[in-house]
Amino acid sequence: MTVAVHLGVQIRLHFRNRMALIYSYIFPTIFLVAFWVLYRHETVPLVRHMGELLTVTALGGACFGLPTSLVSERERGVWRRFRLAPVRTATLVLATLVARYVLLLTAGVLQLALAMGVFGMPAPQHPVELFLAFTLVSFAFLGLGLVIAALSDNVPAVQALGQCIFLPMLVIGGVAVRIETLPAWAQHVSAYFPGRYAVESLQVTVAGDGLGGSLYALFALVAIGGAAFLAGSKLFRWDQQQRFARLPGKGWVAAAVAGWVFVGGLAQATGQVSVGVPLGSGAVPVSALFGGSTPQSGGAVGGVPAGDSTPSTPAGADSVAVASGPGDGAPGPVTAEGGAVAGEPAVDSVAVGMGEPSPDESADAPRPPEPPEDTPQPPAEPVVAEAAPTDSAGTVVEAASPAAAPPQPWATVTMAQIDSLNFFSLPPDDGIVAPVASYSEDLPGDVLPTLQCIRAMLPAWPPGQVDDPVQQVRNFLYIAAVPDMYQVEELERWIPLIVFQHLAANRDPDELMKELYWIVMNPNDGDDWGATQLHAVCLDMGAPADVETLRERTWFYAYKLLGRLAGYLEQQ
Repeated sequence: MTVAVHLGVQIRLHFRNRMALIYSYIFPTIFLVAFWVLYRHETVPLVRHMGELLTVTALGGACFGLPTSLVSERERGVWRRFRLAPVRTATLVLATLVARYVLLLTAGVLQLALAMGVFGMPAPQHPVELFLAFTLVSFAFLGLGLVIAALSDNVPAVQALGQCIFLPMLVIGGVAVRIETLPAWAQHVSAYFPGRYAVESLQVTVAGDGLGGSLYALFALVAIGGAAFLAGSKLFRWDQQQRFARLPGKGWVAAAVAGWVFVGGLAQATGQVSVGVPLGSGAVPVSALFGGSTPQSGGAVGGVPAGDSTPSTPAGADSVAVASGPGDGAPGPVTAEGGAVAGEPAVDSVAVGMGEPSPDESADAPRPPEPPEDTPQPPAEPVVAEAAPTDSAGTVVEAASPAAAPPQPWATVTMAQIDSLNFFSLPPDDGIVAPVASYSEDLPGDVLPTLQCIRAMLPAWPPGQVDDPVQQVRNFLYIAAVPDMYQVEELERWIPLIVFQHLAANRDPDELMKELYWIVMNPNDGDDWGATQLHAVCLDMGAPADVETLRERTWFYAYKLLGRLAGYLEQQ
């Protein structure tokens, strides 16, 4: 009965505190809206990010809400009076923690309700397991909140210490930045953060196979929470006069830290850290996208053996020009450590040229969305009527046979010019900018129909039929560049495989390399009409307003495909 009474008191006090309400409800809602703005172009809104959002809810309440409440009450002498009451200490602390858990639970329910009711997210696939996972996440983070309250002498100290834990957890711990987009070293470091296990356990219950494959994440949350609760209970202070610097038993802080170290070290030792593997389920082999087979690297393209990682790269004028970036003032490619870019494929026209899918392969693919009413039309070519030749008397005479038209400038590109480029300073395929998936990866099953639809629509796509062959290639590269600009995580890594395969399968390899070289050397030429026509290839995205970034991402993808065709970049 005493626990229930104290629980009611704590909840009433919480709803009278405006700052506490901000941390509990406004703060998570802001994150929800921010995530929707960032990922609004994904096929299913927010479903891939609810693990992150619910973790932010629990983490904010633990790092700020709980310790702020405990420390402010300690400063006002509330806990000293509690200690004088004829109530067991454990009962008071337990009721306080249960009250905070109830508040976290209501905030999580509010976030789910807004995601489903306002933004159209489907209901979680495993609601009972989601409740269990959220309970364990709350247990781990509430223990962390007890430790923060014990270490802090005043409320400003809570804010400072909370930020020191909250921000690294967002960036490196896999809470606000997806684990698979982090560098390999950061993914290993994240194994020591409870945020990684919180996101994993929550995400698989919202849009995955459930907790059956995430038992280690549950164990990690229990271990970290148990160590934190032990340290927090040993360091609990009742009186503001008890300063942490003069507090005996400060070594108990090491127990909380040991929980993180133990979980991370055990994860590394037992192979629980899967670098580059996204969370979720329903993965299918990439061969399902390409009709049951995948391109294989090998062979020779353009006179350069595929797989040769040490080609000569003269430091000529072309190399210097490309190293400066795709435009005046535009950033150049990010230098990859160790020379060759990890995960870069070398794709030749034979390996990639598997043709387009048959109607049976794309029978279940979604239809492209209807074009918007204000869809831009292709640039009109001016028609100039040529006057018939006449003599001095004005009589029409027969025109002489015209001389052969000179070759297009891009057609004069030589292999020596292509060999002079530096293909080893591009963003890595597993990075954030211009990502390209590997043929050895599994792709999420829920995006397979969209990818199949894109592949089926490419042959008849109007921007791919324009007269200028260089502009045709540039338009196809826009299909990869725009989702990368919008950070459509579920698609942006896989679309380049489809575009690269289509170009290599349907164009003369020598001419394609020359066209790609011309795009690399002249990134600001041509028009952007093709980037406004993605609705015709099953991508419901508006025309990108940032033309400079569009050209930059197109430049990266042209460079990467050229490196594959020339044999400088290898497929993993």
